[in-house]
Amino acid sequence: MDPLILGAIVAVTTILVLFSGVSVALGLLIVSAGFLIIFDGARSLELIPEILFGKLDNFALLSIPMFIIMGASIASTRAGADLYEALERWLTRVPGGLVISNLGACALFAAMSGSSPATCAAIGKMGIPEMRKRGYPDGVAAGSIAAGGTLGILIPPSVTMIVYGIATETSIGRLFLAGVIPGLLLVALFMAWSLYSTAKSGNTTLLTARSYSWTERFEILPRVIPFIVIIIGVLYAMYGGIATPSETAAVGALLCLLIAVIIYKLWKPVDLWMVLRDSTKESVMILFIIAAAGVFSYMLSSLFITQSIAAWIGTLDVNPWVLMLAVNIFLLIAGFFLPPVAVILMAAPILLPIITTAGFDPIWFAVILTINMEIGLISPPVGLNLYVINGIAPDISLKTILMGSLPFVACMVIAIVLLCFFPGLATWLPDAVMGPRL
Repeated sequence: MDPLILGAIVAVTTILVLFSGVSVALGLLIVSAGFLIIFDGARSLELIPEILFGKLDNFALLSIPMFIIMGASIASTRAGADLYEALERWLTRVPGGLVISNLGACALFAAMSGSSPATCAAIGKMGIPEMRKRGYPDGVAAGSIAAGGTLGILIPPSVTMIVYGIATETSIGRLFLAGVIPGLLLVALFMAWSLYSTAKSGNTTLLTARSYSWTERFEILPRVIPFIVIIIGVLYAMYGGIATPSETAAVGALLCLLIAVIIYKLWKPVDLWMVLRDSTKESVMILFIIAAAGVFSYMLSSLFITQSIAAWIGTLDVNPWVLMLAVNIFLLIAGFFLPPVAVILMAAPILLPIITTAGFDPIWFAVILTINMEIGLISPPVGLNLYVINGIAPDISLKTILMGSLPFVACMVIAIVLLCFFPGLATWLPDAVMGPRL
């Protein structure tokens, strides 16, 4: 059978299996095993255990559970509320300072936790009621938090970037740096829209807030600064050549746990057990998907599907940007239904040969892919962040939350367009810090 036709059959079968409700990892294993048996015989199944465990035999994978523990320890404390209060007190004199405080808190908390739902929950519990109390439109209040929560998968340290780096054998350090400027760009675009939308409402009271004394401003800082210092320290250790990403992640996880215990009194065994339990469950889920995706990639390569797609793309007389548009549409649709980690691990073996053949930079493409995954987090039918916000503020309808999030989706699309016109937004900082790639 022609490998391209076979590839189409594999794609349709995979979609049907995943839509049946089977877990992503198990679904990938079922599809892989089925096609290997059909085309390579039952003896090919003997390779699956070796591929599964071989895919997990990677020192870089240790950074995933460590960063997850780091985020879980922060999410289990009042760090999100303290971060929000600190920014609110310092930005109270800025026009529209409350919505800026919320988005700034989302960006910082997302960088510390790496979890979009955790960011929405931590900042939204205080930010949404406070914004509504002061007269901000429900759409702006809910939409800004839902969108701000997505920044966790782009601003480093990002588990999504680690997964992409492992799947494509790309430097994780470069990927982290590549997300910094686009992440700040998204924060700026979110803030600009929020201020415009607030001012457009015509309610001038929205731009005012209560006054805080200098004592009140400084007294909150000791609770926030340690976490920010840890983030800076982790990045410095990584890029200063002091330690590998896995080693810095382990140190960061330990320090975050210590701060949670010392500053936030998280010393009850049951609380620490919940942090470790939840971190273990999430880590195992991600690692199982990575292992299953390794088998899936082997199946695609064994049946010459990946190679045939790359060769076919190379023979097409198509403008590379038309091809990139098609890839973005595919990623958007996939992000509507599947979690970011699953999309990356399933799509990377197919998309990487396509984008490199078309002359695009894999580091730059990682940022494009991640922003597409962010859009999926605030878009139906899955739209995890939408449901988290609805759980925090059940009196705000899901339709209002969705409509409030759509302008932020437009901001993400604008960011993708800007990155296409100015790819240096993603590639300049990695080259400046780590030197040009050979």
